[in-house]
Amino acid sequence: MGAVSGTNGGLKGEHGDSRGGVNLLGLRSHNTALVLDLLRTAGAEGISRLELAERTGLTPQAVSKITARLREQGLAAEAGRRASTGGKPRTVLRLVPDAGHAVGVHLDRDELRAVLVDLTGTVVGRRRAPLDLGAGAEAVLHGVEEAVRPLTAPVPAGSVLGAGVALPGPLDHVRGVLHRVTGFPEWDGFPLRDALAGRLGLPVVVDKDTNAAALGLAVAGEGGSFAYLHLGTGLGAGLVIGGVVHRGARTGAGEFGHQVIQLDGPVCGCGNRGCIEVLCLGAVRRGRTAEAARVLGAGAANLVGLLDIDGVLLGGRVVTGAAETFVHGVAEVLRERAEREGTPGGAVPVRVAGGGEWGVAAGAGQLVLGPLFGRRDA
Repeated sequence: MGAVSGTNGGLKGEHGDSRGGVNLLGLRSHNTALVLDLLRTAGAEGISRLELAERTGLTPQAVSKITARLREQGLAAEAGRRASTGGKPRTVLRLVPDAGHAVGVHLDRDELRAVLVDLTGTVVGRRRAPLDLGAGAEAVLHGVEEAVRPLTAPVPAGSVLGAGVALPGPLDHVRGVLHRVTGFPEWDGFPLRDALAGRLGLPVVVDKDTNAAALGLAVAGEGGSFAYLHLGTGLGAGLVIGGVVHRGARTGAGEFGHQVIQLDGPVCGCGNRGCIEVLCLGAVRRGRTAEAARVLGAGAANLVGLLDIDGVLLGGRVVTGAAETFVHGVAEVLRERAEREGTPGGAVPVRVAGGGEWGVAAGAGQLVLGPLFGRRDA
């Protein structure tokens, strides 16, 4: 089966890089991804070759060749037979979840969470440990290695496609290089992807924690355009526009926490005054959770007005610790603004994101799995 490229985070099939130019070999890899994605979404019930041909637009012969190759590689298996409208019953195929795995790592400022997921994205192992992001590269790399090794030990080495690593930004998703992580300027320019790939012996993809979480939500079926707002040790946003994670021209989109909403406000760790992050976390530290929720709502309203998105999802340890207060506070601010502006259809919905405290780590695993199933935003 394919392997994840350590250079660009894409998935390489047996015929080359799926991110390459349009040609017959690339098309064959793309078609395989289409079939794999349908096998994944069909679940344990499976899907027939005829249905695969109808839903992909491929010829039955092409589907037969692809599925035969997937069965040879152990990625697909028979899931029984299904009655047809005429002729003999159809054989249905299913994805083999444990034929491949991915590691997802969430590096927070003070804690590490790591998961092992199978091809369906189901978490089959997890570990957590204290972490000091300011302790230096060697300590952080060692901490990741100590968490990942026990997770991957029980599964065949060849089944681990790679590791996705998510942490606070800003960073360069394409090159896997960190920028000036807020509060930790010493990380500026550090090639985290390549350093971890060398330690783990696996291809590595690096992204912001909010983007990883947003990707995980989109893969899990969250449709349309939405903003995922993560409030924990910091504040950031993951943006999904038209079902695709939006990273921006320099992969820096979503630095939501550092929009200034009070010019004479307190100094933020980024150096500006009155950022929504410092205001929100300051209110939390003073025990004024409702105030923090309304501050978060003000920022959310700016995003809704700017991007015209379908919904707002909330996550992070601070949110989960007072979920009802945050959902109510953010929703109230959005409702008030929608009423003032006469927004057709009223305010967009607000709710807590699925995945809980492991959502970022699980989403980081999708940074590895996404290209296998044809996602170009992973």
